[in-house]
Amino acid sequence: MRKVTVFITLKQGVLDPQGKAIQESLNSLGYKEIQEARVGKYIELQVEEGPELEARVKGMCDKLLANPVIEDYRFDVEEAVRS
Repeated sequence: MRKVTVFITLKQGVLDPQGKAIQESLNSLGYKEIQEARVGKYIELQVEEGPELEARVKGMCDKLLANPVIEDYRFDVEEAVRS
């Protein structure tokens, strides 16, 4: 088994109202140094070893996990996970 961690964020230039709300809330709490906040998704997958694992994960991201029109993603594949 492999552990795959997928990080999904909105592309630069895409409005992030949730990130803007977080930034404004932090500013109002006195954290004036926060200039921008962006919100994304974090997904962990336990994947069986197989050929072309990275290509298959890329396919999962393109077809379901991320919206390639407005989101960017990256993923990390870790060594075998013990159950």
